[in-house]
Amino acid sequence: MAEDTQADAQDTFISHLVELRNRLVRAVAVVLAVFLVLVAVWPGPGAVYDFIARPMMIALPGDAKMIATGVITPFMVPMKVTLLAAFIISLPWVLYQAWAFVAPGLYAHEKRLIAPLVISSSFLFMVGVAFCYFLVFGKVFRFIYDFAPNSITVAPDIENYLDFVMTMCLAFGITFEVPVVVVVLVRMNLMTVEKLKAIRPYVIVGAFVVAAVVTPPDIMSQLFLAVPMCLLFELGLLLAPMFVRATQAPEEHPSSTGS
Repeated sequence: MAEDTQADAQDTFISHLVELRNRLVRAVAVVLAVFLVLVAVWPGPGAVYDFIARPMMIALPGDAKMIATGVITPFMVPMKVTLLAAFIISLPWVLYQAWAFVAPGLYAHEKRLIAPLVISSSFLFMVGVAFCYFLVFGKVFRFIYDFAPNSITVAPDIENYLDFVMTMCLAFGITFEVPVVVVVLVRMNLMTVEKLKAIRPYVIVGAFVVAAVVTPPDIMSQLFLAVPMCLLFELGLLLAPMFVRATQAPEEHPSSTGS
């Protein structure tokens, strides 16, 4: 009997590994398909990089341009940018595959928790990236280069620029997940809304510390990250009670306990 139980457990573990592999293959396949479309069909890696570089080009003085110091950098950097764009476009599908992998082991009320989180996580991450690109980059680059002395020729390296863009977009995308983190903490009974409200001053200080670490050393970019983090924390506090009520198990409702 013990041997049968051990064999069943091993078969279950292997089946989970196979399912995980299949989900990873499906996620990677879509990312690569989008990447190939962007490269071969429309708009091409050069156009994708020009779009990413637009805030910098607007901020640069006169006819200044960025430079490439490596031999293959003019080829590799646009390809990396295009792959990053493909991943962001495919993010809802990637998160859906993660949800589909864990869904069979969840109760019905837990599935009601996961699906909205996948959708909201994808949406908030993209909103964070868009906020960084359309608002933060232009203001920060203009603020920085207004301080450049006239004796300096401003010509950023495209690879360094890509590293900066990826770091900033990732930082804003992740920090815009704050409402999701708050909702999960409350729904999993790890924290209460009252407790989170009580530690609000520490959260505000933490937001400014995180902004100081992940952004350039200028006050403008730090404010652009810290202030939205604080506002999104407040949004999470508003949404958490509604989300908890909507995803309660039947036995958690007061009416089901009898009079």
